[in-house]
Amino acid sequence: EVDDTPDIPSLVRALGGCRTPVCHTLLGDPPPTPKPIPELWTLLAHLLHPNTTAAEHGLVLAPDGSTVALAPLFAGIEVGLKRAAGWSGPIDQPYAALDALYAVTITEALGTSFLMARVNGTAALGPDGCWDDVDNPQNFTLLGPPSLVPDAVANGAMDGVLLGTRLAEEPIPLSVLFRRYYGVENGITSGWPHSSRRRRDFGALTAVGKLEEEVAAMLRVLRGLSPTRELLEEFGEEEEAGVAHRAAREFMEVYVECPAIIPRCMWGARPYRGTPKPLSPPLGSIYIHHTFVPSAPCRSFAACARDMRSMQLFHQDTRGWDDIGYSFVVGSDGYLYQGRGWHWVGAHTRGHNTKGYGVGYVGNFSTSLPDPEAIALVRDGLIPCAVRAGWLHQNYTLHGHRQMVNTSCPGDALFQEIQTWHGFKVGTGSCGIAGIGHLAHSDALEMEGWGKCGGCWG
Repeated sequence: EVDDTPDIPSLVRALGGCRTPVCHTLLGDPPPTPKPIPELWTLLAHLLHPNTTAAEHGLVLAPDGSTVALAPLFAGIEVGLKRAAGWSGPIDQPYAALDALYAVTITEALGTSFLMARVNGTAALGPDGCWDDVDNPQNFTLLGPPSLVPDAVANGAMDGVLLGTRLAEEPIPLSVLFRRYYGVENGITSGWPHSSRRRRDFGALTAVGKLEEEVAAMLRVLRGLSPTRELLEEFGEEEEAGVAHRAAREFMEVYVECPAIIPRCMWGARPYRGTPKPLSPPLGSIYIHHTFVPSAPCRSFAACARDMRSMQLFHQDTRGWDDIGYSFVVGSDGYLYQGRGWHWVGAHTRGHNTKGYGVGYVGNFSTSLPDPEAIALVRDGLIPCAVRAGWLHQNYTLHGHRQMVNTSCPGDALFQEIQTWHGFKVGTGSCGIAGIGHLAHSDALEMEGWGKCGGCWG
């Protein structure tokens, strides 16, 4: 828990939390170092590592399972507190054209990252990463080559914008703010913390046009600063505008329109047994399941991670499969969980595993539906993003598990729901099952499509 002292943002600044040229210019020189708070000083000094720029430093693991960069988070908070005290922003050109809240949280890093990517051919966004121990996180490792906007920086930036906006409207103690945002002290009946909705809330606050305008304004500022001055020398106005457009569009696609997926290493997956068989995307189908067991939806990162480990254990040790069968699993905590993912053949729909992805909702949805937001994660998020990224054909077909084999999966209620989704195809599977009504076969026995139906294996 963060101490209720007004010097927290100042302490973060003193420890190097705002080191970039634009951030320093907008917020000014760090205020005098506050009277040391021994425990907090030690903690923040360890987290921020002011003498390094490594992407693995300055991060914390939030209770919802997401990793958050502290520098953009606290920079946004400082802007919010300044605005609450009457600060209207910079007055000198070209900085006066910037929205300080976006400048210190995301647009400087975003504009610079896309410039570097344009020149060097490197990634401009991502990747995600993993902690060594989610119960006692000490070391964070990226899952690929770093960019200036890895997932943790994107999370910290979005949180900084959202919390900075909140504080500008009504300053409240930071400990209260953090409990409400990262915990469940928010009156939400499903128990989702606000942080699990950061993508939705940031998208509601920030239109893609607004972000593009802010990146464009930032690029004009960066023309006068080193080393970006050298990068922009060869860029005309049209090219500069193109960078701003691409940066805003891709950021919104990756971090707002697409749902967050918790990687295997974060839920504690055991290794795949044997050698995974590669898929050949784009695939033509997606198959919707419910887990049946666990029968209750998981509503927190801890509960969903526990369910993922339990299902993998059952699939590997009891069924004798190589891994958890699903491609992806949907929690009721605001997140998707990586099973076999986009690249590996799953064990979810017997006879069709190479043809499509299997997506399982945690819970028994025979008589009730998942939360509306959990439904939207797949219907409005995962599937359109899979098409755009080339994992699914544009003319994909969507099926309930019961259409392909003799099973009641994904439950009567969920099956009725998915019939309203784009791409749903009425038809029969290889066993001639029409996919209508509740069949007697047990999901607990069948689980991943290993049910017997009229002599053929579905």
